[in-house]
Amino acid sequence: MVLMSQKILKKFAKKGINLSPGAYKKIIGLDDPVNFSSNLIVKLKSDKYKNKDLLSIKEEIVDDLINSTNNMEDKADKSENDTSLNNKIANDSKPTNNPEPEEVMNVPTTKFKRNLEKANVKYDFKIIQDTSKKSYTSGEIDNLIAYFKSRYEKIHKILSKRPELKTCQKISEIEEGQNSLNLILMVKDIRTTKNGHKLIEFEDETGEIPILFSNKDEEIFKGAERLVKDEVVGIVAEKNGDLAIAKSIIHPDIHRISQKSMDFGIVFLSDIHVGSLTFLEDSFLKFVDWINCETGNDEQLEIANSIKYLIIGGDIVDGVGIYPNQEKELAIKDVTQQYDEAARLLGNIRSDIKIIIAPGNHDASRVAEPQPAVPEKYAKSLYELDNVEFISNPGVVSLEGINVLIYHGRSFDDMNMSIKGFSHDKNDIIMEELLKKRHLAPIYGERTPLASELEDYLVIDEVPDILHTGHVHINRYKKYNGVHLINSGTFQTQTEFQKIYNIVPTPGEVPVLYKGKYKLLKFN
Repeated sequence: MVLMSQKILKKFAKKGINLSPGAYKKIIGLDDPVNFSSNLIVKLKSDKYKNKDLLSIKEEIVDDLINSTNNMEDKADKSENDTSLNNKIANDSKPTNNPEPEEVMNVPTTKFKRNLEKANVKYDFKIIQDTSKKSYTSGEIDNLIAYFKSRYEKIHKILSKRPELKTCQKISEIEEGQNSLNLILMVKDIRTTKNGHKLIEFEDETGEIPILFSNKDEEIFKGAERLVKDEVVGIVAEKNGDLAIAKSIIHPDIHRISQKSMDFGIVFLSDIHVGSLTFLEDSFLKFVDWINCETGNDEQLEIANSIKYLIIGGDIVDGVGIYPNQEKELAIKDVTQQYDEAARLLGNIRSDIKIIIAPGNHDASRVAEPQPAVPEKYAKSLYELDNVEFISNPGVVSLEGINVLIYHGRSFDDMNMSIKGFSHDKNDIIMEELLKKRHLAPIYGERTPLASELEDYLVIDEVPDILHTGHVHINRYKKYNGVHLINSGTFQTQTEFQKIYNIVPTPGEVPVLYKGKYKLLKFN
């Protein structure tokens, strides 16, 4: 009961709200006081109440809000502690009596209750790729040329190992009267002819060539519909006079990898959006209780106890000025304070878990990809946590020999618009397509801002064991050629933007790789 009281009082205290003894008694007597408190705080922060009203919330205000929200206390989570991992984690036991407020009002608090000392744990942790301090672009046209040259050369190296392309040639090397063509090319432009064929303009560093993809060849035409601008592929074609007709498309793709042994657990999070009014704090606190081995059935606790790493793939906070009128949807309107709040939440995770944080488009990093790690000047409180590591987006880490490619997933927006049949709720298919293209954001100049670095860091040079993404707020999992494809969903309810595009998020769902097997736990 004391722990429940502390949790409730802390929720109000961190928002600068005090409770009168009468108001406290009203709240603690409800069926689900923690959930009601979260809803009450959002109401109190609305324009209806002035700062002076928040100095000491009286019993009458609580009564008024109970009535106006149609008895929100009845929304308490009554699910049992099911044995299935696809059911919710058990709630805390309900209070059996109401202690006097004086007994709990002055309970001392600690900023980070589990991060006071470094954990005596040995980690086999390595950062394989981090572009945080590798930005040399000046934005000049020469940088753009170098960027695309880097992309072409990297993927050319992969494709040239394919048997069909070992004798590939440059466009300038095509001889008069030559019939068979084996080329490695970059897509420049895609058009549909009046007869419904695909006419695609390709290029390499020596020239350009148009190639026809006939709709009478179902397989080749289907492949052409998945080509996007600026990707690099191998093309086998036949020359018919001045016209080249495609016979096959060869993607760089990934080879099948063998499964590595894994005797520990990894948790994958993204899109937490701390600072937003729609951030699901109660769900996140349930997650924290579980990962700290404080709640759950025997199997869930066994998984929690195995966790050694926690990866956050971007949008840890909601940010400021990300989209028009965002301020109206923020509970915390200062980005540094948002990171402070994130540090408070993550600081309560047991310190023997290493936390790896990459930025997303809502974080205080540059917008263009690759994004450097979240800078310390904004997230100093997170940098103070002993068990936190920062990395760029994208970035690659090795966890006990398991290589994880972390990419927030902004390019999903462009892929959805460019390829028929792709959608946010099928992001596992998009992840598979990116692996086939060996590039995390192949389309340049659309919705995904890409920095024209001297080297293209979004090429997938080495095949990872895990590809971890976020951004679209929808949890998905697939295994492709031995690679785990994981989108970790969100801890935010549906936003107004998502309503417009009919995107239905899957909040509070947390994917875990437990000894190499995918598990999904729900905290909603």
